[in-house]
Amino acid sequence: LLIVSCTPRAVAASNTDKILTAFCEGFEAQGNTTERHYLARRDTWPQIRDAFAQNDDVLFALPLFVECVPGMMLEFLETLTPKAGKTKISFLLQGGFVEGCQLRCCEAYLETLPAYLGCIYNGTLLKGGMFGVSFVPDQQREKVLAPFVQAGTQFAQDGCFDKQKANEFAQPEYFSKGRALVLRLSKPVQKMVFRKIAKEKMHSTEPL
Repeated sequence: LLIVSCTPRAVAASNTDKILTAFCEGFEAQGNTTERHYLARRDTWPQIRDAFAQNDDVLFALPLFVECVPGMMLEFLETLTPKAGKTKISFLLQGGFVEGCQLRCCEAYLETLPAYLGCIYNGTLLKGGMFGVSFVPDQQREKVLAPFVQAGTQFAQDGCFDKQKANEFAQPEYFSKGRALVLRLSKPVQKMVFRKIAKEKMHSTEPL
C-alpha cells in the first residue's frame, strides 16, 4: 500500500501521521507492507510521483482545515500524470470538528477525485474530533487511536473502505441537542485548557 501523507505539518506535530501509524499497525499485522511518503517534504515529490506511477493501491491521508483540502495536496495532484489502468485510490480524512457531517462535503469531493487521475475510487475513512491527538498524554492517545488500528485490520481484510462500515466509524454524525448544549456550556473551560496547552507548547523544547 502506497501511503501519501498530505498534511503540511512536520511529522512530530502531525495528527494525521499519528493516525497513520495506528492504521498501519493494523494493516501490516495482516501480512501487508506499506510505503509512506510526506508531501511536506517537497524535495521528495519526484520520488512520490514515481511511486504513484508504479503502485496500484494508493492511500492519501489528509486533515480537513475548516472545510478545505490542504492546498499543498491539490498542488501535488496537479503534477501527476493520469493513469490508464486499475489503480485504486483510498482516502483517510480526519478533522477537528467531532460530528461526521462536518466532513461529508470533503468526502463528496474525494469520491470524484480518482477519476481525474484515471483511477478507481476505493472509499474514504473519515473521523472527526482528532484535533487533540498530539496534545493528550500517551495513554489517552493510544485509546483514541485504537479504532484506527482496527480500521487498518478491516481495510486489509476488505481491500477497501466499505461505505456502511465507514459510516459507523464516523459516528457521531450529529450531536444530540443535549450533548450540543453541554458542549456550548463547557466552552469557557475548553478555552482555558487550550490556552494552557498552548503556553506549554510555547515553552517546550520538543522539536516540531
